Amino acid sequence: MRKKITTNQLRLGMYIQEFCGSWMDHPFWRSAFVLNASKDLQAIVDSRITEVWIDTSKGLDVEQALPESSLPATAAVQTEQGAADVLASEWSFPAPAVHTVAHGEDAQRIEPSSMQQELLQAAEICRQSKQAVESMFHEARMGKAVDATVARQLVQDITDSVTRNSQALISLARLKNADDYTYMHSVAVCALMVALSRQLGLDPEQTRQAGMAGLMHDLGKAHIPLDILNKPGKLTPAEFDEVKKHPQEGYDILHSAGCTESVVLDVCLHHHERVDGKGYPKGLDDSRISLFAKMGAVCDVYDAITSNRPYKQGWDPAESLKQMASWAKGHFDQRVFQAFVKSLGIYPVGSLVRLQSGAIAVVVEQNPDNLTAPKVKKFFSTKSDMRVPAALVDLANPDAQDKIAFRENPSTWKFPDLHAMWAGDAAPHVV
Repeated sequence: MRKKITTNQLRLGMYIQEFCGSWMDHPFWRSAFVLNASKDLQAIVDSRITEVWIDTSKGLDVEQALPESSLPATAAVQTEQGAADVLASEWSFPAPAVHTVAHGEDAQRIEPSSMQQELLQAAEICRQSKQAVESMFHEARMGKAVDATVARQLVQDITDSVTRNSQALISLARLKNADDYTYMHSVAVCALMVALSRQLGLDPEQTRQAGMAGLMHDLGKAHIPLDILNKPGKLTPAEFDEVKKHPQEGYDILHSAGCTESVVLDVCLHHHERVDGKGYPKGLDDSRISLFAKMGAVCDVYDAITSNRPYKQGWDPAESLKQMASWAKGHFDQRVFQAFVKSLGIYPVGSLVRLQSGAIAVVVEQNPDNLTAPKVKKFFSTKSDMRVPAALVDLANPDAQDKIAFRENPSTWKFPDLHAMWAGDAAPHVV
């Protein structure tokens, strides 16, 4: 029998059937399990979740719990939708594979690097990649073939960086200005596809194909008039119809250039398809969209909404994931979306947050084992309404006295040095 109880009624031995609230507000990547560890119980109590559904046929009961049958019909289904629904299947994701640099006999294991070590290397890769992709789009506009050798080297460099540190290049690539969006978007989606591939446990060749697909997915925009592509206001229906041609245009460009990589062609053509069948250009439903195209859809949308565009400012990374979770049921494959969030963290690097102490902080690095407790840099006190000396805090440290209370909107605060807070000297090389 299902019962809805408050989290302070929870005790060890209960079977949690479902969390009432956003899946991004609790610390678990499943929502149906026996609660048998004290640390898990404490984690739930400390989270923003206030109510859960338990199944008394699979675990212990509790007095005064509210039976499901006594609730209004709407209350029994009032949990926040999005990717939360699929957590009950208790999917697990393999640890990202250790990849090697694929250079024939000289192949070597890629050693991990710290966030700060990788940021400067990632900034250089971003700069070189932007120039190369800009040249690639120019050649496509001129009707010339894309240089596959250059593209493969870009993908290898990006893959190596993401393998050394999964956050650095992805975070920097988000800091594109509106004029560079078309080119840096391709670089960012390539990096996101690589990170997502590793999170899903794909092998190195599949990861390379996914990265190449990310790099090439928007090539068709080379045939979209620039006055439409860079329009600073809302597109007319006719202009949007023109933009919607870019998946087919990109497919045609690649096919004409002799591209035979099915994954690249597939993602280029289908990255705007939706699992509810309302995407374009073919209106494919879930069963007809490949894994790689589903991956491309998630990566494309995330970078689009977090980036500054000619017609809008980008959203905060954490807020973007929250919004995507609310769209997930119709737009995205839910398992792919969950893996995507796990690859970035619930509070991605660069997110602005308020701590329970009242401090404002920016996320500077993830803790892979605890996605709700990243490393942050505190720099502003809401109690005194003034800047304070920046202090690095690892919220996953057992001795940490603070926790994230909620996300903050950067546009409300307008901190001029927010990017430099986490990117350091690498930030000016990108924005």
